[in-house]
Amino acid sequence: MKTQRITFTGHDGSQLAARLDLPEGEITATALFAHCFTCSKDIPAARRIAQRLAQRGMAVLRFDFTGLGHSEGEFANTNFTTNVADLVLAAKALEERFAAPQLLVGHSLGGAAVLKAAGKIPGARAVATIGAPFDPAHVAHNFGAKVKEIEEQGGAQVDLAGRPFTICKHFLEDIAAQEMKPAIAGMNKALLVLHAPLDDVVGIENAGEIFTAAKHPKSFVTLDDADHLVTRQADAEYAADTILAWAARYVDLAAEPVTKAAPDGAVHVSEADAAGFLQDVNIAGRHAYLADEPKAVGGADLGPTPYQYLSAGLGACTTMTIRMYARHKGYPLDHVAVDVYHDKRHVEAMSGDAGKGSKQDVFRRDIHVTGDLTDKQRADILKIADKCPVHKTLHATAVVETNLLD
Repeated sequence: MKTQRITFTGHDGSQLAARLDLPEGEITATALFAHCFTCSKDIPAARRIAQRLAQRGMAVLRFDFTGLGHSEGEFANTNFTTNVADLVLAAKALEERFAAPQLLVGHSLGGAAVLKAAGKIPGARAVATIGAPFDPAHVAHNFGAKVKEIEEQGGAQVDLAGRPFTICKHFLEDIAAQEMKPAIAGMNKALLVLHAPLDDVVGIENAGEIFTAAKHPKSFVTLDDADHLVTRQADAEYAADTILAWAARYVDLAAEPVTKAAPDGAVHVSEADAAGFLQDVNIAGRHAYLADEPKAVGGADLGPTPYQYLSAGLGACTTMTIRMYARHKGYPLDHVAVDVYHDKRHVEAMSGDAGKGSKQDVFRRDIHVTGDLTDKQRADILKIADKCPVHKTLHATAVVETNLLD
């Protein structure tokens, strides 16, 4: 995925910071992502969802609302109405570069904002919300006892997620004046509502109200035990995959994930999230996989580890080799399977002091065969397993040539 940093002019003339996530191949559709209240465009859920959309051919614009993240302006002067205005301007900025957004995705209050803005973005065909409130005034509960001070003094400093924000009285008045039901009913877009039943910031009842207010086509998918910010990688992956599967009915997506074009014969591996170890693996532009590490070492366990892929290569090569041999010999082999175990064992006896205390990689293969095979045929199959090319590579001294490219 390629990312461009861009700016565009917001509702009050401030320059708003944005990231434009682009596919490696042809752009087939466009999307606009709106982040949660007081968050930024760079929260993990926004990054991962944008990346997944870009892999399927979408140009995705995610930006910081006025006064937040890297955008100019005073947050204290903003409200829900100005957020909607910024969204419409972001859609125009995307249209100037490629095309008007066909898909709108909003998280939390950003979800309410895309519902409100959808009717003002004619090119949009579909809207997806994640943990969105039906009533923007719902966010006022985050201000606690400060609400009274805001109303009486015209504003107050409120601590949100460990950071101070100035909330003014006009913000409370603006969210209280919003009428969401007509906007949702009249937006004339396909709707996907994603919400977690255990969301303790925006209750699940909000999803029901949004869904009820909307006209068909509309869909609801639960995010199970995800938290409000969808902080776990597995939850962000699930949300992204769900949005992709649903959006494919309404916008043009690439049939398969598209990553950076690699030279012939290369396996392309790229970071999916720099905060962890998740990797996107693409082979010949046709096969896409994930690689990860277990949670115990800081990964999210969303895919096989590198050594598990290596073990899979050994196992697959072994079964293929056995099958080819059995066909050639005409052996009555009905089925073959291999269990591969990898371990590092201490080398107890090596010549010289250099080897003492070192470890050696050990791959154990348990081969399962079925069929009316003689003892000799079974012995031949066991012997031929050692002839598989990957087995030979692991036994040989491989050479890894490394080049650092731009």
